[in-house]
Amino acid sequence: MAQYLGFRCSMCETEYSPTSIIYTCPKCGGNLDVLLDTNQIRTKYQVEDITSRSDYSLWRYLPLLPVADPGGAGTPLRSAGWTPLYEPPELAKELGLGRLWVKDEGRNPTASFKDRASSVVVARAREINAEVVVTASTGNAGAALAGMSAAVGQRSVIFAPKTAPQAKIAQLLVYGSQVILVDGNYDSAFDLTIEAASEFGWYCRNTGYNPFTAEGKKTAALEIWEQIILPGQAEHLLNVFVSVGDGNIISGFHKGFKDLMELGWLRQMPRLFGIQSDKSAAVANAFFAGNEEIVPITATTIADSISVDLPRDGVRAVRAARQTGGAYLTVSDEEIIAAIADLGKAGIFAEPAGSTAYAGLKKALRDGIVDPADPVVVINTGNGLKDVRAAMASVSPAPVIEPTMQALKKYLGI
Repeated sequence: MAQYLGFRCSMCETEYSPTSIIYTCPKCGGNLDVLLDTNQIRTKYQVEDITSRSDYSLWRYLPLLPVADPGGAGTPLRSAGWTPLYEPPELAKELGLGRLWVKDEGRNPTASFKDRASSVVVARAREINAEVVVTASTGNAGAALAGMSAAVGQRSVIFAPKTAPQAKIAQLLVYGSQVILVDGNYDSAFDLTIEAASEFGWYCRNTGYNPFTAEGKKTAALEIWEQIILPGQAEHLLNVFVSVGDGNIISGFHKGFKDLMELGWLRQMPRLFGIQSDKSAAVANAFFAGNEEIVPITATTIADSISVDLPRDGVRAVRAARQTGGAYLTVSDEEIIAAIADLGKAGIFAEPAGSTAYAGLKKALRDGIVDPADPVVVINTGNGLKDVRAAMASVSPAPVIEPTMQALKKYLGI
């Protein structure tokens, strides 16, 4: 466990004690950053102390995390992170890229990126002896919390829109969480969760609200640093493409790279590219307008995991791209669906939120925003089995024939 100095508001910069159990800034409502004691970490650890570890999960980075070891050896809680990093040659060739990697977060225990945040939040909940952890979710964050909680016997409550994909609702129920479906969208579930946490004393995991969620998500940046940057595979400036909904994933990436820079373990900040559906683009709109004003929209994208009216981590998400020399791009739902099939040809099964990042890369190359000589990492945030209906929309239906050789030959045109 890393020593941390407390919390700092990302808006008014007010600092708070590490013993405080708070979510957003009591003074202005801004998101809080966890302040690591980087001087203490530098004194105690060298890079080799991290990279020589045999724990191939996000917990190999425990010296850089503000939580204690949660235990749970041999459980899904200890298996989150250290996801595969593929280098698909045919996709790189098709796009004209020199180096392309796809980091497949669908290989996490509950099949999405959200396991990273939920693992760290559950660890925090156990530290403070929280009886119940609650979250709002369109499915993935809830499934992650439900799965990680089940692994260590932590009680959890999930509020989800009744329109969430059935595969995701099934996960919540199978993991044994108390699931309450809301007759509304993600934003209404989010607001109800905060009210319930305040009323009943539950510990709230909500994405872009609980500062420990970004600490979990930053571990993906630490892995990219260890898997690509340290071995010298990114000779040019590394570009990272990630889908954006409420903004917490790209903020987590930014936090991870900033921590490494402050430690002196990273020489050059990668560029972060946030990709949104043009039907859920509140963060991108602020970026395009050149400000940090997050104006709520009515999100209607088919990519449910990034369908958000009011992104709760929007300001930090805008800064993640702007401060790293990256950018925001928007893509259509049709491009998102097509990108599912593109990734599938490389053996990678992505849900719509995951394929959004790849669709954004294709657009960035078309628009000349990215130099084909620069190395690129695309983050697939979730497995395609999370949303089978969208997956089926990306491909032609399979033919049905009679079980005879004659019928087969007829179909094959032989």
